Amino acid sequence: MRITGGELAGRKITAPRSDARPTSDRVRESVFAILGDLSGQAVLDLCAGSGALGFEALSRGADSLVSVDQASASIDRIRENARSLGVAPGVRTLRMNALTALARLGRARDCFDLVLIDPPYADDLAAGLAEGVVLAGILDSAGQVVVESDRRHPLGDVPGLQKHDERRYGDTLVTFYRAKAHTPSEPEPSEPEEPGPHE
Repeated sequence: MRITGGELAGRKITAPRSDARPTSDRVRESVFAILGDLSGQAVLDLCAGSGALGFEALSRGADSLVSVDQASASIDRIRENARSLGVAPGVRTLRMNALTALARLGRARDCFDLVLIDPPYADDLAAGLAEGVVLAGILDSAGQVVVESDRRHPLGDVPGLQKHDERRYGDTLVTFYRAKAHTPSEPEPSEPEEPGPHE
């Protein structure tokens, strides 16, 4: 695998043997073309595998990356890739279940501009993780969530998120969400007061 764009374009990334379905270069290139410039953004990569999605974000301007995976082989490979790419100072790894990580990050009041979710298709975790991001309160008010899932199981509405794009690449479905703006309800207009009697 290679980084498809940005400052690290063309650099190699290696995947752990346990990462049975890494996101293809073509899909990554398309996804990040849609996302555009990520300058200064804080990124969270859930079910990170080789870390390819997160490293792609760093290559395209992101300022920091938290990569989460419960497999020790994946975390070891992410750290190796980060060192070989020269981005290790901006990368933090968490070896734990993704939902556990969301709870921890929420308690720590971490905040992210972009959350990448790419769980194993067989585990059917995509929708639950997207909801978990909202419940943890870690998404910036202008943040985005990108979810990769099996095209046969499209994601529906996620409370707190607004779907703004969806792309299919073979068996892969990529769904793009934005944080839903909270518009305060306008107060009911008050009735004009009757003028009091003149004294």
